[in-house]
Amino acid sequence: MDKIIIIDYGSQYNALIARRIREMHVYAEVISHLDEITYDQNIKAIILSGGPNSVYDELAPKLHPSVLSLNVPILGICYGMQLLIQTFGGKVGPGDIREYGKNQIDIEHESLLTLNMHETSTVWMSHGDKVLELPETFEMLASSKHAIAMVKHKEHDIYGVQFHPEVTHTSEGKTLLSNFVFEIAKAKPNWSIKDFITSKIKEIKEEVKDEQVILGLSGGVDSTVAAALLSKAIGKNLTCIFVDTGLLRKHEAIEVIQNYEVFSDMNIIKVDAKQEFYQALKGITDPESKRKIIGRVFFEVFEKEKSKLKNASYLAQGTIYPDVIESISIKGPSHTIKSHHNVGGLPKQSTFKILEPLKELFKDEVRAVGHTLGLGEELVNRHPFPGPGLGIRIIGEITEEKVHILQEADDIFIKALRAHHLYDQVSQAFAVLLPVKTVGAMGDMRTYEHVLAIRSVNSTDFMTADVSRLSYDFLDEVSTSIINQVRGINRVVYDITSKPPGTIEWE
Repeated sequence: MDKIIIIDYGSQYNALIARRIREMHVYAEVISHLDEITYDQNIKAIILSGGPNSVYDELAPKLHPSVLSLNVPILGICYGMQLLIQTFGGKVGPGDIREYGKNQIDIEHESLLTLNMHETSTVWMSHGDKVLELPETFEMLASSKHAIAMVKHKEHDIYGVQFHPEVTHTSEGKTLLSNFVFEIAKAKPNWSIKDFITSKIKEIKEEVKDEQVILGLSGGVDSTVAAALLSKAIGKNLTCIFVDTGLLRKHEAIEVIQNYEVFSDMNIIKVDAKQEFYQALKGITDPESKRKIIGRVFFEVFEKEKSKLKNASYLAQGTIYPDVIESISIKGPSHTIKSHHNVGGLPKQSTFKILEPLKELFKDEVRAVGHTLGLGEELVNRHPFPGPGLGIRIIGEITEEKVHILQEADDIFIKALRAHHLYDQVSQAFAVLLPVKTVGAMGDMRTYEHVLAIRSVNSTDFMTADVSRLSYDFLDEVSTSIINQVRGINRVVYDITSKPPGTIEWE
């Protein structure tokens, strides 16, 4: 099986490169910049990811000698391009003007990398440093207004781009990556989601053997697909535990159990732990603290249930790659954006071994796995719901009263999306209760109540997202309904922030 190796230099998007390549049905694997790459005839090319460092810093990640020794095509992205320039004797330094977000580049010299691309193209940039001086062995292929944007070695298949072709904001990024994979690396499209499922089931069986696995089941897409995959691998050795945290959406505790009635052979246990979560979160306002506390209480519940089962040594979770990369890099030096409750909440004294069968997949790939395993549309196409639930959609301290207010408002918003046939057209929608009160006038009376933010985004991979262009008439209907029906809210705002610079969730 042909494969492309992505070397992680700390970019938040490093595995997104792998995902783009897997979309082309070519296997891609992310490894650390510290790893030595040994010769493998199936390795068709190497991609160097971006990263938060400056190549001229003393402790900045370097290019491992084994990369050049393999004599395969190389593509450097952002930091990766600058690293290639430095390695071959060029000069990189701070730019006079930084380039972040959408920019235009002009292609000045044609090459296999720019095949079928327009002379002017929109790209997504994220850099403060730039190439100040090219090595003698390199030539410029494209430029932006303020920097060299694309380079090529004059004799070898070594390329660099100063932008991110892997993100959807780069209009011809897929074309560029396809050119590199097929025209330059000559890789064959011989990998699929079915191959992932087959290899993952084999891997799970070999690791777990006859031991018992507990799965934290939330009712969301990720944990549902993880349950189906694990059930196929280990059958009755899987026990799913659904925890009612008191931070779920309206009626969700009932609906989740009903949805899983189709899995007649799956052992599912429901645990009511509302008071444990409310007590642990009392007085806590910091989002990182809330996430970690919620994670800790989850594990405490799982430890209690573990004592009731024989030989239960594994805890499985529906962690997917965006959860991991925003919490901590699994391969390299990424910056932490926020702690995910699965990733950051495991107590040191826990006796569980963690099993995360989906942790290197993106949301759309997880859904593809679910479809392939035969899960229904209602389960596979649900909007994502975070493990910490409404705990990270109530900004500030969590109380039962605030949870009730948010549940009612969120329910109105989601029902309106469904009624207008918009639910399946957007990727994720929800409401956020703010720690802000404003003056209002209702029935000739002065009010002083909460502000509610509603958010809806469209995304393919959930590493980037754009605000949903919902109509003003629809937003007006939702706002009016919430204010009229939910006591405690007198103002509704719509969040129009993309990701980046924001995250999808507020906390």
